[in-house]
Amino acid sequence: MTQISERTILFADLRGSTGLFETLGNAEATAVVTQCVAALGPPVAQRGGHVVKTLGDGLMAVFDTPAQAAKAALQMHEALTAVTARGLSQGGGWAALHALTLQIAVARGEVVDMNGDCFGDAVNVAARLLDHAGDSETLVTGAVLEGLPAAQRRQFRSLDQIVLRGRVEPVPVFVLGGRRTDSAATQFGDVAPPVEPDTIRLSWLDHGVSFASRQMPVVLGRSPQAHYRVDDSRVSRSHARLDWHGGGFQLSDLSYNGTYVRFADGEIVSLRRGSCTLHGRGSIGLGGSPADPTSACVRFEVLRFGDADPLP
Repeated sequence: MTQISERTILFADLRGSTGLFETLGNAEATAVVTQCVAALGPPVAQRGGHVVKTLGDGLMAVFDTPAQAAKAALQMHEALTAVTARGLSQGGGWAALHALTLQIAVARGEVVDMNGDCFGDAVNVAARLLDHAGDSETLVTGAVLEGLPAAQRRQFRSLDQIVLRGRVEPVPVFVLGGRRTDSAATQFGDVAPPVEPDTIRLSWLDHGVSFASRQMPVVLGRSPQAHYRVDDSRVSRSHARLDWHGGGFQLSDLSYNGTYVRFADGEIVSLRRGSCTLHGRGSIGLGGSPADPTSACVRFEVLRFGDADPLP
């Protein structure tokens, strides 16, 4: 039987599961991933939704209202945290669970329910929006935000409009409360600058632009709609995103080819759907390491108050 109705679609994806197979082996890693995905199901049911299907290391769920989906998303993050905590307490190879993160994307629109599966534009938007979610983030479209009570809407902040693969018109996107971790640390240590930076300067070829913290988020990519455009074949349309978080500029990889950061000391940090805080100066390799001279490398410099004037 085919039904057409206004529904809210949620996609959830576990990232970092590949490392589990290296650490635990195929059989044990499969059991762990299955257990983690199974832990995401109860929050869906508790909030009045139902799981349409599981997708390897993720799932797709449908809800009647945006409020149900938003509450379920919060509970799903908490459920994964609980599973991870239990795994860490067991020690051994289970310690690799700390690398797992949960990304969630939610969209709303007309959905075709056919033989227990769901189709339609909202399904496509949610699936593609998931590609833009950073570590432990929940992203929702403007249509979802509009359907939330005022108290829930205040928990989200705008990421402006993002161009999704296969769509001509950009989609207004919002993130739930920023990142769930309050740390502003790089992947190799905490950074505590003596003076809080408020501007970051990006330069690629002869294209240099300064952005203030209040102008975040800034998307770097090949798309004409990107805030900072880098027109190179290895660069994704929306390749990486800069956020102002925890008193620093945080860079998140959104791409398929990866993002790399080389700091002034020469150390290169590889971000594969990961994040790090930028400090000082260095270069960002989009789709290739800064050590590769053919890579599209954007130079960055974090400036303190008064060092430079950002664009209005």
